Amino acid sequence: MAENKKLDELKKKLLCDRKNGYDRFNDGEAAAMESYCADYKAFLDAGKTERECAAELIRLAEQAGFRPFDRGMALKAGDKVYFRNRGKSVYLACIGEKPLSTGAQITAAHIDSPRLDLKPNPLYEDNELCYFKTHYYGGIRKYQWTTIPMELHGVVALKDGRTVTVNIGADEGDPKLVITDLLPHLGAEQNKKPLGEAVPAETLNLLLGSRPIPEGEGSDRVKLAVMQLLNEKYGIVEEDFTSAELEAVPAARAVDIGLDRSMIGAYGHDDRVCAYAAFRALLDLGRTPEKTAVCILADKEEIGSDGVTGMQSAAFDTFMEDLCEAQGVPVRVCLENSFCLSADVTAAFDPNFAEVFEKRNAAYLNYGIGLCKYTGARGKSGASDANAETVAYVRSLFDEADVLWQIAELGKVDAGGGGTVAMYMANRNITTLDAGVPVLSMHAPFETVAKLDCYETYKGMKAVYLAKN
Repeated sequence: MAENKKLDELKKKLLCDRKNGYDRFNDGEAAAMESYCADYKAFLDAGKTERECAAELIRLAEQAGFRPFDRGMALKAGDKVYFRNRGKSVYLACIGEKPLSTGAQITAAHIDSPRLDLKPNPLYEDNELCYFKTHYYGGIRKYQWTTIPMELHGVVALKDGRTVTVNIGADEGDPKLVITDLLPHLGAEQNKKPLGEAVPAETLNLLLGSRPIPEGEGSDRVKLAVMQLLNEKYGIVEEDFTSAELEAVPAARAVDIGLDRSMIGAYGHDDRVCAYAAFRALLDLGRTPEKTAVCILADKEEIGSDGVTGMQSAAFDTFMEDLCEAQGVPVRVCLENSFCLSADVTAAFDPNFAEVFEKRNAAYLNYGIGLCKYTGARGKSGASDANAETVAYVRSLFDEADVLWQIAELGKVDAGGGGTVAMYMANRNITTLDAGVPVLSMHAPFETVAKLDCYETYKGMKAVYLAKN
């Protein structure tokens, strides 16, 4: 008996024994988790696109006392400011007690998600059915986007300078759109194709209508009827589509998943689940941080972070430089002393597809925020690959703040791969590590996460902002 006890003590001392987070939760934490997740679901329903997310984030930030940042404005400890980049990305900062020469504590997430964008000339009629042609955005599995109800969100910029907001399908009683698929009775040849080829991209066309305009004869009567409806509601004509950003997204609200309600199902968890955690943690700091806390919520990550609203844009550098100039600090000095948690999701182990995971290095639901030393593909291509000291630093922060965490890779080494904004932050000479919520069915129209992991990620973001060194 004594020998068994000694062995147990030795195992506890020397071996890593991660436990399901619910084995460590108390009733108080469970209540806080449910409250946080209810707010997160409301945020998801309010923001189906990066523009809508940015608008909702700014609304919530202003309620919490944040104000727009103008270049040259004086800043003091405790000031809370934000900058909106072209309506599609948001940068926020809570000015710390220490000068920016000591660095900033940064979180960087993204608010764009995989979707279907309308082509510049999208509207057409074929055999008396009217459609929108689409061009998919980000890495999707095309077959998943057929036969589900869809909504259309976005803006149309008119030549006279006005911008018209379009929202079809989100309001109560609104019609939905759909992409049709082949019936199984006639799908013999389609069934022979590889999964990635069974639904060609050019068949991802949104069905809009079938009723022809009653007057007259000839072609495009259904197209004309649809265009008339759009003109009556939004005042647009067909040519206006050339200067539009219209995004087709799943018509699904965020809901609890499982009989135990332990999970959340929704469109857009990648990466709004981490973006909201980083944002909400900044709002809930409760005190002025020692170092300036910065939250970056970028666009365009799903297509490589390029463009003026992406993480590779100089907009981030400009924001940081403007903050530094307010204190007379060279921005390069601030960045080299800063830390960034690249807040992006990771793949959750799925027993139905266990063959693509390496179990010893996979992220699991209900085990907390997943740390990823590197992402990328194959031989770590496209990864920043954080050094050992950086991982140790985050381990220490999380353990001190009682944050549940796990270390993980995206999957087996040659099974595929993915990227985040981490390398773009690291390329700026900012010490960076990836961390985020494990997700089931990532990039699908409907993804699933665990509530516990969402809440622990929120706690982890707050621990980064409030770090004392």
